[in-house]
Amino acid sequence: MAHPAPTREDAPATPHAEGRTRYADDVYTWVQEQVALLRAGQVDALDLDNIAEELSDVGSEQYDKLESAIEVLLAHMLKWDHQPERRSRSWSLTIAEQRVRIDKQLRRNPGLKSRIVEAITDGYRLGRLRAAREMKRSPNTFPEECPYTWDDILNRPFEFEADR
Repeated sequence: MAHPAPTREDAPATPHAEGRTRYADDVYTWVQEQVALLRAGQVDALDLDNIAEELSDVGSEQYDKLESAIEVLLAHMLKWDHQPERRSRSWSLTIAEQRVRIDKQLRRNPGLKSRIVEAITDGYRLGRLRAAREMKRSPNTFPEECPYTWDDILNRPFEFEADR
């Protein structure tokens, strides 16, 4: 009977070959050792399963950063559109800041462009809840699906009256 592949949590707490640190015991030291092994060309000594998990996590973190920026931006767009009497310079600047964060993520990680529709969908679901919480309203106040196009998200003007 085949055994499932070990996970990070399954790693034994004792050091492995040549006294190197186990991933489960000390991630920081483990990373330093893996980097040293890579640089020394000792590929056979690498902890490939945990390296693969870490690389997968890095990719997920990049998507999460994009989604988070979209979430905050969409929450502020909803607040701007549904509470015009409360518009502020802070909201306008938050929208501008999140646009910079989105641009930065996409420039650094062009592969994320293929996941923009997914990031908008996920970001809107959270942004809608955030806007509802901050405005003390029901989420049903807002459309269930994102009402903004990608062009709106990136380019629609949001100028505070006093700054015009």
